[in-house]
Amino acid sequence: MAKHSLSQGSDEQLDFESQDSESNSEESSSDEDTDLLNVEFEWFDPQPEHDFQGIKTLLRQLFDVDSQLFDLSGLADLILGQPLLGSTVKTEGNESDPYALLTVLNLHEHRVRTVDSSMDTLLMFKQKLPVISNLINYLKDRCLLDDRALKIRELLQAPENAHVGLILTERLINVPAQVVPPMYKMLLEEITWALEEKEPYHFTHFLILSKTYREMTSVLEDDTDGKHKNKKLKRVDSAHSSEVFFFHPEDEAFQRHAATYSGFDYKSEGSQSDSKRAFHDLGIKPQGHMILIEAEKFETALQAVQDFVG
Repeated sequence: MAKHSLSQGSDEQLDFESQDSESNSEESSSDEDTDLLNVEFEWFDPQPEHDFQGIKTLLRQLFDVDSQLFDLSGLADLILGQPLLGSTVKTEGNESDPYALLTVLNLHEHRVRTVDSSMDTLLMFKQKLPVISNLINYLKDRCLLDDRALKIRELLQAPENAHVGLILTERLINVPAQVVPPMYKMLLEEITWALEEKEPYHFTHFLILSKTYREMTSVLEDDTDGKHKNKKLKRVDSAHSSEVFFFHPEDEAFQRHAATYSGFDYKSEGSQSDSKRAFHDLGIKPQGHMILIEAEKFETALQAVQDFVG
């Protein structure tokens, strides 16, 4: 069953449209009706029988060109293996594909797993969980690119001193940020319930893995016959070239409450694209982004997110 629902395009959405209409009325005396698409968003627990491909798609989008470096199937299985922790957002019921995902992975707990060494004995031993080991090594490697990320690297290298909860969150580009605060609120509630059941979700820090982008100037050059244009990219040589934009607007609020944060370039080639014109005529260069928040400050940060996107 759905955890919660929100009708996008209802009163809250109409408020946004009315603000736009008021602004437009100052520029034009004509009144135009604004068409609204009513969409009801519903929150669900991750569904192992329905969400595998949808979660893989969202993970591929989150890791961008570096997604090829990870076992996304293994990571999706791990997320679906804790169905009472985290949420998906859907619009067409439980069996439809998720439009958004939010979950947390205990990097300390999942670093190793306990398995039977023999079917005939009770002897147990620890075996590394490759998908998490690979992910931790990747994050530690990316931390070397920015001095601000050294604290993150230290925590990842010393799991006995800190339990880091890695938050993986992604959504389709047309899903509004207003769906995010309920997902985080439910996540904190679920962590509280899990702790009451002695589950291993006592975190000292939360590490949000996200994405940002920088604008890239699109240089269009005509070929000799003038029938088509070859597209090239170059870095913007102006002051705004260093400006970082958030794919997830809520990250701006989270970052204000962070112990530290850091952006990083992807390891794989091809992460800058003239075709990725999600918001502008300019091309964009996606980058990875990490935000580290102390667990005791997370609720305050979440309230800031609520105020920011609400």
